[in-house]
Amino acid sequence: MEFAAASSVPSVAAYNAVCGYALRDELPPTYPHIMAFGPTMRLMSGGDFPFPVVGLVHIANSHIVHGPLPLGASLEFTVVARDLRAHRRGRQFDVVTTASLNGGVVWEETSTYLRRGAPSDLPATPEEHLEGPPSAVLRFAADAGRRYAAVSGDHNPIHTSLLGARAFGFARPIAHGMYTLARVLAATRPSASAVTARFRSPIFLRSSAELRSSSAAAELRSARSGDRSHLFVEFS
Repeated sequence: MEFAAASSVPSVAAYNAVCGYALRDELPPTYPHIMAFGPTMRLMSGGDFPFPVVGLVHIANSHIVHGPLPLGASLEFTVVARDLRAHRRGRQFDVVTTASLNGGVVWEETSTYLRRGAPSDLPATPEEHLEGPPSAVLRFAADAGRRYAAVSGDHNPIHTSLLGARAFGFARPIAHGMYTLARVLAATRPSASAVTARFRSPIFLRSSAELRSSSAAAELRSARSGDRSHLFVEFS
């Protein structure tokens, strides 16, 4: 899928306010994901897509900024789904998005999604952790799902509705994964050019998470149970 999209100052300012970024003359590194979100959902909702989009779990995201992302510039996007493969809890695949400006690639992203199914005998990936006291506590307000949906276009009811969350087995709404990642980047490395994130467990709204960070990584853990890791991010 190919398409063009441009950002506007009011839209980016609203996004930055929700996620904690300062407004600059360039886009935050997570914003092209927002620009491509609608077309990406149309791709994944098509009749020829192998899985229904409802029930897919976003388990990882990596993105690289190759060049300037000017605020207001029109970017040319390409989105493709590929690399269907086994996962220990079902099957996984990647959605690869690239953004170009004046003929050159300035940003690329790989989002990995899980389709739960028959478990396989693949081993679990060992989890890394950051030690030491937290550098900050991030709070996830009760309305964070609705506020992020308004600036991102992602209105998945597991993030915005008590009934919607309960329909998928959650006691209450959970934070969007890309909102959580944006919050962590805004608090630690807002201009990071290469990021790899693994979404380990959901964060319930009306809760807090402890942020630990180093020059090479950041981690969010439950403020109530410090051994429960929600998100691990590597910088390179």
